Amino acid sequence: MRRLGKVLHVSKTGSIILRTKKIPRIGASVVDKSLDRIGTVSDVFGPVNHPYVAVSSANNVDTNRLVKMVLYLYKD
Repeated sequence: MRRLGKVLHVSKTGSIILRTKKIPRIGASVVDKSLDRIGTVSDVFGPVNHPYVAVSSANNVDTNRLVKMVLYLYKD
């Protein structure tokens, strides 16, 4: 498990937006500190040295509760 970053907000389309220091691979699994699945990395954008990440949420996730929460990349 590797720290991905802190959730900044949820976009109008429902993507979870956060900022990170290392670029994750598209399709990587994203979890919270309890290892509950949050979703998958769907896009990386912004400056290379401090990019933004968009995460497509899993169906059962209340995205509004995630704002300011730290999320992690789950290594299979």
